[in-house]
Amino acid sequence: MTAIQSNDLCLSYGETCIFQDLNICLPKGKITVFIGSNGCGKSTLLRSLARLLTPKSGQVVLDGSDIATLKTKEVARRMAMLPQGPSAPEGLTVLQLVKQGRYPYQNWLQQWSKEDESMVQRALELTNMKHLAERSVDSLSGGQRQRAWIAMTLAQGTPTILLDEPTTYLDLAHQIEVLDLLFDLNVRERRTIVMVLHDINLACRYADNIVAIKDRKVWAEGQPQDVITEELINSVFDLECRIIEDPLFGTPMVVPYGSGKQPGQLHGASDTETPAALVV
Repeated sequence: MTAIQSNDLCLSYGETCIFQDLNICLPKGKITVFIGSNGCGKSTLLRSLARLLTPKSGQVVLDGSDIATLKTKEVARRMAMLPQGPSAPEGLTVLQLVKQGRYPYQNWLQQWSKEDESMVQRALELTNMKHLAERSVDSLSGGQRQRAWIAMTLAQGTPTILLDEPTTYLDLAHQIEVLDLLFDLNVRERRTIVMVLHDINLACRYADNIVAIKDRKVWAEGQPQDVITEELINSVFDLECRIIEDPLFGTPMVVPYGSGKQPGQLHGASDTETPAALVV
């Protein structure tokens, strides 16, 4: 089944074409990760799928409905979008931020309900932010702040969640923490997760489906073991590498190298020196 698909989608900024006649299908209940070099259009595509960018032509279909025909609140009940580097008003508490996730369900007839409260508390619990609920968002560490924003996204209660580089500016421990949280949501609740990641090895580890983007088009799409090859990394990132198996997860692992230090060359050894360990 398909959660989101694009039909002959054309995206542009002014006269600059970003994507032309793009057709993709993102599987329902799976984790899809967009990869590609800086400026290739990953974030632009994600924004268009969330209806934050109006296409020049073509359509985005969300759960079988043309997203352009849906009311704003209806889209917000079906899909949540966490942009890159979101900011909150000064002094806003974590609890106040997370409550914003329930906005799509509010109107002048229906005010704050027990269901709203339950969803907020559950989001705080899932993200391990309950003990920080009364702290201001701007006083949190980078990892805590990102979890607060994810909690707000979860409080929306949508079956589909889009995230633009959710691990940016986080250290490795917090990157794993955030990705584990999203993985658990996918496994336990079958939420459809679509995100942009820069770390290809983490993308391979967590994704069911990888979409590689280059030259304003989808270069390859599919399961990590089918998509991530030495040829693809060279073509998409202009980078030489070796692909080995992740010893813990069995997924593809990219071992990159450039034009400087070469594979097998010991640190500090010149090109003419023979490493002592290799002397027989």
